[in-house]
Amino acid sequence: MGEGVSVKTESQVLDSLLAKNCNVAMACGGQGICATCHVRVLEGHDSLSPPTSREQRSLSLMTGRCSNSRLACQAKVLGEGVVIEIPEGMYIEKAEDLMSLVGRRTKIPILHPKDGRVLIRKNKIITRSKIAQLEDEDFDVMGVRASSEDV
Repeated sequence: MGEGVSVKTESQVLDSLLAKNCNVAMACGGQGICATCHVRVLEGHDSLSPPTSREQRSLSLMTGRCSNSRLACQAKVLGEGVVIEIPEGMYIEKAEDLMSLVGRRTKIPILHPKDGRVLIRKNKIITRSKIAQLEDEDFDVMGVRASSEDV
């Protein structure tokens, strides 16, 4: 069983994770438009705020989502008994982030920051050719953020 953490009512799940120094990113700055704070609610789903329309839209684009997926930046804690799990993986912002790992096996999956899909599976060797394949990927989370602010 993992460690517990005290959480104030009406606080974001993300705030609690950051207070515990959990490995969770927030590439969009907590706007609910990327996949980097994706969590799975194991218990206490009813003790969280309902998903916002923005969160539902973002989750609908995620390939790694499941029925208990939430974005930690959007889910507010309303009561007790919430247990969450952070999916295993490392989000990257650009293919060049992997250059220092060329020739090494990944210890965790490498994930896309917008849709959460696995770009490189766990225990696979990172090659220059794989990085070249990823150079055409659109990792611009801030661009998504800017375009959502225009709406």
